[in-house]
Amino acid sequence: MCTPSKTLQSCVPFPLDDALLQEVVEKAKDWAIMHGAAMRSKQDFNPDALLFAPFILTPSSFPRKEFQKAVELQPLLNELIHAVAHDSQFLLATLSSTEKVDEFTRALIAIYRTVLDEGIAQTVTLALLRSDYLPNFSDTIKQVEINTIASSFGGISTIMTPMHSYILSELGHREKLVNLPDNKALSGLCDAMVEAWKLQARPSAAILFVVENVTYNICDQRFHEFYIRETYPHVAVVRRTLTQIVEQGRLGPGKELLVGDVEASVVYFRAGYEPGHYFGAGEWDARLLIERSVAIKCPSIQYHLAGTKKVQQALAKPDVLRRFVGDDAPKIEAIRDIFTGLYSLDREEGGDEAVALALADPERYVLKPQREGGGNNVYGADIPAALQAMSSAERSAWILMERIFPPLSTGYMVRPNGPVPPPLVQLVSELGIFGAIIGSKDKVLYNKQIGHMLRTKLSSSNEGGVAAGSGALDSPYLID
Repeated sequence: MCTPSKTLQSCVPFPLDDALLQEVVEKAKDWAIMHGAAMRSKQDFNPDALLFAPFILTPSSFPRKEFQKAVELQPLLNELIHAVAHDSQFLLATLSSTEKVDEFTRALIAIYRTVLDEGIAQTVTLALLRSDYLPNFSDTIKQVEINTIASSFGGISTIMTPMHSYILSELGHREKLVNLPDNKALSGLCDAMVEAWKLQARPSAAILFVVENVTYNICDQRFHEFYIRETYPHVAVVRRTLTQIVEQGRLGPGKELLVGDVEASVVYFRAGYEPGHYFGAGEWDARLLIERSVAIKCPSIQYHLAGTKKVQQALAKPDVLRRFVGDDAPKIEAIRDIFTGLYSLDREEGGDEAVALALADPERYVLKPQREGGGNNVYGADIPAALQAMSSAERSAWILMERIFPPLSTGYMVRPNGPVPPPLVQLVSELGIFGAIIGSKDKVLYNKQIGHMLRTKLSSSNEGGVAAGSGALDSPYLID
């Protein structure tokens, strides 16, 4: 991998003295466990035990101006994705080639077509989005992707700033706390769910969390549930898997979503974003049942489709952006500025030229499939073989993206059962900005930027998902 040599200034001088490092790491691990920055072990699953989530000991440096830019841009991106999700003609046309070759996308589109034909029962949607960025070599941010379903780590990320404040204080650097931006992601996400619940005006109805059959990232999910129960005790929250919804779910006379004896007026998906969550036709039936109901979905099926890589690639074309943003030149410029090169691999859309680019200089690119959940991309030297193994039709399920080469930072990555003390390593950080938007096709009722997260990985690692096991939780230390 051709990594750049530029390294950002760290928030404290490294290396730390060994004895001090060991003491602070011990405190940090206990702080993480006691405040819920934790997960269940995938290797040794036990519902009664938690391990701290991997974290970076001190906050990683991030360019202040670019952080501010991402925060200010989020409401505009919310509006853009909202407009895209409510344009059925655009979604179906953009995904037509992917639909032919990608079974998962095809199943989602089948549900979308069904509810379009029947008439969409609930025209109001709630979206909790996360736009992910890497700074490039010149310190300007470029968008990696936008997540429209199960945008996770709002809960745990909210406690990373207090944790890093504690660590910096223990290291004798209290004066640096002013450079840690406040993070209200958890309350922002939950307040938006309750806002949607209030719109329904059904006081006895609950918010339904759709969850995996086995949940490893339990703290992040429960933080949302417990925040709602504590702050809005009159709002009930229930957790059900798609499998349970098949068994217990039905529609009431007014298309209310009933699960057992509970009506759900808002549905928040923390599962359903990857094929492995659907064990058979039953789970797909559950997804269709939810879509047919008058519950407000987060996300609705069309919002799920609006988050696919293929749609992201289509939005990078200037004429497409104008379709959704109008002729507002400053808005178009602000959005285009964060896009990196995105190429279709469809033969009809210049796919052969894109393949030629990738084969000529594979290190400059990433191949991305229509999948959420991390761990699915193909990088650099592995690209030629992957492309050569695909038929031209199969290529339609992928997009080609110019690789972003971010500046490096230095720090200590602390992992369960990792080396003690941890070694000083080179790192790369990805910023996620959360947004919430509620509205129908013609009217936006609520639109906010609501917080952030920072995920950091070893500079030598391609994938950076914390839940997927290759990244670590972090928070930004803003530098000029």
